[in-house]
Amino acid sequence: MFRTFATLAVLSLAAPAFADGHSTGDAEAGEKAFKKCKACHMISDGDNVIYKGGKSGPNLYGVIGRQAGALEGYKYKDSIMAAGEAGLVWDEANLAEYVVDPKKFLQTYLDDKKAKSGMSFRLKKGGDDVAAYLKSVGPATEEAEEETSSDS
Repeated sequence: MFRTFATLAVLSLAAPAFADGHSTGDAEAGEKAFKKCKACHMISDGDNVIYKGGKSGPNLYGVIGRQAGALEGYKYKDSIMAAGEAGLVWDEANLAEYVVDPKKFLQTYLDDKKAKSGMSFRLKKGGDDVAAYLKSVGPATEEAEEETSSDS
């Protein structure tokens, strides 16, 4: 009984960090962990290559805040496109959860046991760090732009 209560208490304290789409990830650690992702993914803003990597996965520049399965010019699997059409927009929290087990994430999100992901790799740990890193190298968010303009 105590163990269950203690587990629930810890989870309830951790939940607010993810409730607004913000993770507790470390962008610097995420840059190191991204080395595992570069076999399939690059981070590039046009000619500005932020992290050279493969092209078998979609370019991850601007993935935080992007509708799932919606990057033009990339051919996604049906399930990830269906998740995007159902409203999935990547934030740090859900991306960190997705990379742990992409297939399970999509099956849960879509409530479809047949859902599959094109991503076969699983990042057992460091997903929150990778998500923080991807946010840090992506385009400025509206929130950051608003803060900057209100400081002027």
